[in-house]
Formats: sequence, structure tokens, C-alpha cells
Amino acid sequence: MGSRIEILNEGGFRSDGRRQFELREIIIELSPQGVGDGSAIITHGLTQVLVSVYGPREAKSRSHTIHDRANINVEVGVAAFSTGERRKRSRGDKRILEFASTIKSTFEPVIQTNLYPRSQIDIYIQVLQQDGGLLQACINGTTLALINAGIPMIDFVCAVSGGVHSSDPLLDLTTLEEGDAPHITVAMMPKTGKVALVTMETRLHVDRFEQILTLAREAGAVIHREMKKAVLSRSNSLVAVMQSGHLVQERAVDDGMNE
Repeated sequence: MGSRIEILNEGGFRSDGRRQFELREIIIELSPQGVGDGSAIITHGLTQVLVSVYGPREAKSRSHTIHDRANINVEVGVAAFSTGERRKRSRGDKRILEFASTIKSTFEPVIQTNLYPRSQIDIYIQVLQQDGGLLQACINGTTLALINAGIPMIDFVCAVSGGVHSSDPLLDLTTLEEGDAPHITVAMMPKTGKVALVTMETRLHVDRFEQILTLAREAGAVIHREMKKAVLSRSNSLVAVMQSGHLVQERAVDDGMNE
């Protein structure tokens, strides 16, 4: 029996009107309400996460102190209203803990932790809405929040999900598509083209896997452009604010001297 809703119709369109390799709309907001030392809200279609970064700061306990680098602590919380599930996921939920662990291991080699020995960097992820591609949103949001917090990294980490329906590869899957198609999430570093993470939720034929990996790398470059644009726009607005502040100060000094 086929799926109740057509994943890909004869015209090559998906249930939300996108083409096979088309990404959902990406909306990025940096430093919303000044949460933490750096924060970001990223939206992929109907999936939305808020990531807040605190630190580097003194490690909370001896067990969290690493003498030659920073310890990275990742916590993921899911808003009760974010999903159609009746069951509320707690911080101790197995899947949520796996998620946090995956994000930690993805960013440990990318953050220059050796610059901050005996300290801790806390990454708090709050899932606000979910409709597929949750891991990619968490990874992309974490990259942006870390950059926003001024924490040095060797590269951006850009993630996207991909799957196969019948024999048709798809990118940036919704919940409906994830339920119907074997899928993976790929995180890549655009500078080197290296893959930082591949997670497989389901079994996938090796030929399809290579095809999706190639597509995901190309999509990662597109996501990188969007992220870079948001970071540059934020930097430019901060510079403009600082410059206007200096101008106000200079005018005040001039007025004082002229009195």
C-alpha cells in the first residue's frame, strides 16, 4: 500500500510544492532578545530552533574541567507545543540525549577548544517547532550562535537532510517525507568540503547513499551562503551602531568645547 499523501507527484512536485532538490525557506535571526553570549533562531520551513551559547566560562565542577581545552556542554529542550506528539519529551529522553551527544561530537573538532583550557562552553538548544530536518536545524543554529558569541571555529558547519522516495532522491525532508523515505543527515564544512557528520536513521542502498552525499554537499554550500549573508549583515549593523555612537560622542565633545 502506498503512502496516503503523495510524496512526489508525476509532475515532479512534492506535497509542499517543492521540487526534488529544492530547499525550504531559511530564515535566520541573530541575537534574538540578547539571549546568552551569542544566540540564533533558525527556521527551515516549519522547523524552528533557538540556540543560545554561554561562555567560555569557568567549568561548573571538577568533573567538567579539562586541563588543556574547553569542555563543551550541549543540552536540548523541546517545547511541549512544538510537535503533534502528545508525549512531552523531557531533557532525559533517550532520543534528546542522543541528539545532544551528536551535536557535541560534531562541534568538538570544529571549535578551537584548545584556546580555552579549564573552561566550559554551554550550548542550549530549544526546539520551538518541528516538521522534519530537526538535526540539520540544530546544527546550523549552533554554528550561527557560536559565531555570534565570538567563539573561534575552524569553519562553519552546514547541515541538510536527504532521502530517497522510490528511486527519487530528495533534499531537506519534512516529517511526512521522513516517515516515508529512508534518510540521512549530512553536515559539511564548506572551506575544506570535509564531511563533519553523517547520521543514518534508516538503511540506505550504497549507490543512493553516494548520490545523496553529493547532493547534500552542494546543498550545504547553498546553506553556507545564507548563513554567511546573515552573519555579515549582523556585523555591518553592529559596526553602523558603533560608528553612530562615536559620532554622537564626538558631537557632544565638540558642543562642550564650543560652549
